[in-house]
Amino acid sequence: MLKIAFTGPESSGKTTLSKRIAEILNGEWHEEYAREYLTNLNRAYKQKDLIEIAIKQNEKRVNCNSRFQIYDTEMLVIKIWNDFKFKKENQQINDLLDQQKIDHYFLCKPDIPYEDDPLRENPDNRDELFEIYLNALNQKELPFTIIQGTPMQRIEKVLEILKAD
Repeated sequence: MLKIAFTGPESSGKTTLSKRIAEILNGEWHEEYAREYLTNLNRAYKQKDLIEIAIKQNEKRVNCNSRFQIYDTEMLVIKIWNDFKFKKENQQINDLLDQQKIDHYFLCKPDIPYEDDPLRENPDNRDELFEIYLNALNQKELPFTIIQGTPMQRIEKVLEILKAD
């Protein structure tokens, strides 16, 4: 079983790319649970909501069994968003990140136009957030590839990396 995750700042192409790769590989696609949770929340979210999102996202990660597991998002996204938004770490989220076993991360560069969405909050600092993701992946020594360019260039790069593995 190969587990790959798409990570990076808001509106950097994670959902579109992960969904397309899942189709090409006939893999099991795991969507971002935060979208479902926040859409049904009738108030501003709090740190405790991110913890709940992390727990549910983790359950989706461990309850799967097809050959290719493709994750639209994962614990690194939740950790970085928690730390950035609330300016303090959460041990439960950190523990879930440490337990997460992903074979390869694809860090999506925000070099595509920002798409407005009611759940998105940071159109102006995607490059800053990208650097935070890059530093976190390097610091944790996780296997990753930066994905950038046109949608087709992104798809080709992911498939090239997966073929090499």
